[in-house]
Amino acid sequence: MIEALSDTTFLDPGSTAALTDSLAAMSAKLTAASDNAVFTANNIWMLLSAMLVFIMSLGFSCVEAGFTQAKNTVNILFKNTVDTTIGITTFALFGFALMYPGTFNGWFGFAGFGLNAPEGYEPIGYASGHYTYWTDYLFQAVFCATAGTIVSGAVAERIKISAYFIFTIFLTGLIYPVLGSWKWGGGWLNDYGFYDFAGSTIVHSVGGWAALAGVLVLGPRLGKYVDGKSVTFPNSSVPLAVIGVFLLWLGWFGFNGGSVLSADPELISLVCVTTALAACTGGLGALLAGIFAFKRLDLGMVLNGILAGLVGITAGADQMSPNEAMLIGLVCGLVVVYSVILFDKIKIDDPVGAISVHLVCGIIGTLAVGALGNMASMDQFLKQLVGVGSYALGAFIPSILIFFILNKVMGGIRVSAKHEEEGLDSHEHGMRGYTITFED
Repeated sequence: MIEALSDTTFLDPGSTAALTDSLAAMSAKLTAASDNAVFTANNIWMLLSAMLVFIMSLGFSCVEAGFTQAKNTVNILFKNTVDTTIGITTFALFGFALMYPGTFNGWFGFAGFGLNAPEGYEPIGYASGHYTYWTDYLFQAVFCATAGTIVSGAVAERIKISAYFIFTIFLTGLIYPVLGSWKWGGGWLNDYGFYDFAGSTIVHSVGGWAALAGVLVLGPRLGKYVDGKSVTFPNSSVPLAVIGVFLLWLGWFGFNGGSVLSADPELISLVCVTTALAACTGGLGALLAGIFAFKRLDLGMVLNGILAGLVGITAGADQMSPNEAMLIGLVCGLVVVYSVILFDKIKIDDPVGAISVHLVCGIIGTLAVGALGNMASMDQFLKQLVGVGSYALGAFIPSILIFFILNKVMGGIRVSAKHEEEGLDSHEHGMRGYTITFED
């Protein structure tokens, strides 16, 4: 009986072929089901990450409103609300097609106006089963909006809101997408070997260079520097600033974790750990620097230190060990305090420390990719240096030109002295951010 069953002649050839075909079909269905399950998990994670990055706009709003004067609260919130809508809209109209133009010369390309799925579009085949075309746009669009809102805090309390929004259109619709294409769009810096995992330079330094350009054209706030000394203006709400920083920290798990561009469990876990640790040591570094610099426990500096650590780890969050992430965060936390002091000494008035956090620490984090982690080498460090310099020129030069032209065309991009002294809320918005009154 056993011999009969083992004899291939025992089975009918037609039945054998049918069984083989059936097993092949079943295998194909199982493979397709598995691929679809992985694709769904990837896409859900990418959408969740986009939502986390989106909520960072609220974080920026809270930080900037909390760190500036109460009389300008509505103005700050208005700018952060509208520049988010501008950034996401311009990225849909033409920014996405500039940043990811497909085949281009490595410097500039354009795939056409509007959001149009590629010809023959198959969702699961679009990005090797990692996300759909629409998810790709949304994730990249909220990154674009983040770069735009960095400028808001640095130019706060004295810029005409019309000038600010015109500049935001240029930054989110042209400057950021074109510069992003150099690396993330497969451009010349990508071919050269420059590395920026989630945007220490491409997002944060670009926004920082634009912010610096705006501050230089605007000049300091009235009464900020008197008799060679820096005057500290009262914050409207320290609790609001703390809420903002924690919202940004939460959003950063999507900012960096989503930059894995799939739901790879091991890599996402590592990236989220390095992100969290850099933020923690950034806060501790700023705490120590604040004690030495100011002889006090400075909450504002600790908050900026946390953000500094987050910006610093963003370029190499996937390349660093936890210990290296803690070192990067600590360095950024220490540096950001003295950077704020330095800019104040040279009378570059940045009400929230945005230039120190995003520009200075973005540069540190980008260079750290060549000094620490899996890619550390002199060759990589030089590539990182070239990338930093290229983005400096590519962001700062057009930004200062746009601000300069707007300043000439609009008869100045700064509000009148009266409006600045009395507050932008009442003059530009006709409402106050805080209406609570106390009676004796």
